[in-house]
Amino acid sequence: MANMMKAWWVGRPGITSTHPLEQGTKHVPIPDEGELLVKVNVCGVCRTDLHLVEGDLPPRHSRIVPGHEAVGIVVESGPRAGRFKSGDRVGVAWLGGTCGVCRYCRRDAENLCSRPVFTGWDRDGGFAEMMTVREDFAYAIPPQFSDEEAAPLLCSGIIGYRALKRAALPPGGRLGIYGFGGSAHLTAQIAIHSGASVFVMTRSEEAQVLARSLGAEYVGGAFDAPPVKLDSAILFAPVGDLVPVAMRALDRGGTLAVAGIHLSDIPSMSYADELFYEKQVRSVTANTRADGTELLALAAHMPLIPTTTAYPFAAADQALDDLASDRITGAAVLRIS
Repeated sequence: MANMMKAWWVGRPGITSTHPLEQGTKHVPIPDEGELLVKVNVCGVCRTDLHLVEGDLPPRHSRIVPGHEAVGIVVESGPRAGRFKSGDRVGVAWLGGTCGVCRYCRRDAENLCSRPVFTGWDRDGGFAEMMTVREDFAYAIPPQFSDEEAAPLLCSGIIGYRALKRAALPPGGRLGIYGFGGSAHLTAQIAIHSGASVFVMTRSEEAQVLARSLGAEYVGGAFDAPPVKLDSAILFAPVGDLVPVAMRALDRGGTLAVAGIHLSDIPSMSYADELFYEKQVRSVTANTRADGTELLALAAHMPLIPTTTAYPFAAADQALDDLASDRITGAAVLRIS
């Protein structure tokens, strides 16, 4: 039927081996005022999708469609939508809407909005043939990137970029990266491009090879101590046990940014060994649209080169299972059409 589309949605959340994703058909959504209807070409597979599917992030709605790194073509515009036209290529990211009036939005901190809307959590995402997006939260994709290359930039890239800013890395400084997946391998390139030295700690041997190929000065195991003290660090792995490890690796005045939306519990820390000398630990919460615009412009200028592993649309559950088991190097991408 013309008004139906194929989609994956979360059935009963659980570990990936229990197949919590279900595939079937849904009605093609109708764009509301200020919205676009987008034919999805590709959608990245993010660790946040994994947290949603496994229940670390409880689904906000039944049969929610995951996916928030979508690239596609505008096929229809709702009332009062005029920023894009039919045939334009757009990207859809994690932050799908904000209230615009709360104290956080008014102070240009929309990532902290009191009533945010997230793609693939509050509203159906890109694990489907069609999706809608508020046009003021859609991104124009630089022509330098293919659909498959652009998809990881829309969350992995943006969140890594914001995490790097939160880490307060000084010019020419030493940056530690813990975990080296979709977001980390992009952030490392940005840091190296800026003149930083990058030190990567990860358990995956394939990720270690990728880190070396991208120019990391040091590559070691997840819990290894780097050979020098770090000015800043970013924790991408959702492992709370790594927080004190990273804090011990920081130099005086260093900052650790925790990039994930979900983290296992952090163990107790020693004030003298892990917090004294004005060390800081900061969380990273979503992103602003300005972060996304800045990242895409920087990515096109560098250029930023994503490493991707593509899956057919029918293998979305396999992609998530591979992500859960650290069998993916770089970023996973679903080819929807």
